[in-house]
Amino acid sequence: MLESQPVIRAAMAADIPVLFQLIQALAAYEKLSHAVTGTAADLEEHLFGPKSHAEALLADVDDQSVGFALFFYNYSTFLTRPGIYLEDLFVLPEYRQRGIGKALLSYLGQRAVAHNCGRLEWSVLDWNEPAIAFYRRMGADILPDWRICRVTGEALENLANLHPIATIE
Repeated sequence: MLESQPVIRAAMAADIPVLFQLIQALAAYEKLSHAVTGTAADLEEHLFGPKSHAEALLADVDDQSVGFALFFYNYSTFLTRPGIYLEDLFVLPEYRQRGIGKALLSYLGQRAVAHNCGRLEWSVLDWNEPAIAFYRRMGADILPDWRICRVTGEALENLANLHPIATIE
């Protein structure tokens, strides 16, 4: 039997429930379900509200969404060009090895080239050897010298109050 090719498309507001389910599936895969504290309504506001903060792609096989990529534009001061940061890429386990992840990454690569971006980048958990191997096959360099810095929750509130200077609009 011939397998259906994935269809990569921009997510729409009507896709929020399935996109949020895929995000929850990613969190479960990474053993981080407890870290999903947002809601589908938050996701909809941030993707499709008056001021969007990110975009999402869905990968459909036989009219079923089986994977996603969530990304946003960033900026490289050294390259003095925009870039794309891929926040998450996920394909349901039963649909892996079918070119879906490759199709999502290729789409983002095409978009980066079309928008004259200097780079496409993302992070990967150090234990996720299958993903690391996949990303290397796609041409990605795994940067050994860089570490992610993150401030959240109470620490973020404390940071914001360290040196009050002006009102943020």
